[in-house]
Amino acid sequence: MSEFAIEFRDVTKSFAKKDGGRQIILDHVNFSIPVGKTTVIAGGSGQGKSVTLKLILGLMPVDSGRILVGGEDVTGLRGRSLEQLRTRFGVLFQGAALFDSLSVYENVALPLRERTRKSDSEIREQVMAILTQLELTGHEEKFPAQLSGGMRKRVGLARALQLKPEIMLFDEPTTGLDPVMTQDIYKLFARTQDQVGYTAVIVSHDIPKVLNLADQVIVLNNGKIDVFASPEALQWSREPHIRQFVENTMGEIYQSHLVEQ
Repeated sequence: MSEFAIEFRDVTKSFAKKDGGRQIILDHVNFSIPVGKTTVIAGGSGQGKSVTLKLILGLMPVDSGRILVGGEDVTGLRGRSLEQLRTRFGVLFQGAALFDSLSVYENVALPLRERTRKSDSEIREQVMAILTQLELTGHEEKFPAQLSGGMRKRVGLARALQLKPEIMLFDEPTTGLDPVMTQDIYKLFARTQDQVGYTAVIVSHDIPKVLNLADQVIVLNNGKIDVFASPEALQWSREPHIRQFVENTMGEIYQSHLVEQ
């Protein structure tokens, strides 16, 4: 069993530009995501944060390099093998991606109906257990339009956890939420990870709040990456582009350690 849930080995990804050139998103990058920990992927707009998640899920191919999940090279998977890989992941998208025509209960039950042979009573038991865990009891018959933004995130998380994923991918999970709700959602993520034990990968622009969850931080910048073993290491970096990123996202107070005494 690998000590890393996900590994990028010399991965390159680029897109064609209108002028005939290539926009390089990832330029021979290497990083590893430890099992059971939380890794935050940060960086400016257009730096490839969401692209990185899509590469992990096989939603788009790499140009070159390898991506390993649990030690297995997944870059060449297609069809049923790729679908099997995806069952190891839970994904929470920006808008929770709930089906408007389905109730909370039916949204959460959907993966179990589609992917398992559980009976209706077994499904109900499992769905109600996760709704209780995420403090959603009493809302099971409501529809997404009747829920607050924070509630929709909770329902999306409940659905993502139904197949007991090894790895949870969060794509800008607090977009559109106010600061108080954002903190509540992050506390929920931390509590749920402690209970379930999954590996978490969070793509977010919500610096510095999301760093409270991070065991590791990866910053994308013009095709290259910087990997930090802790949020503190990020803040103490003396690399000019990282200092600029910290100042832009956290403010000058986080740069105070750089002032000569």
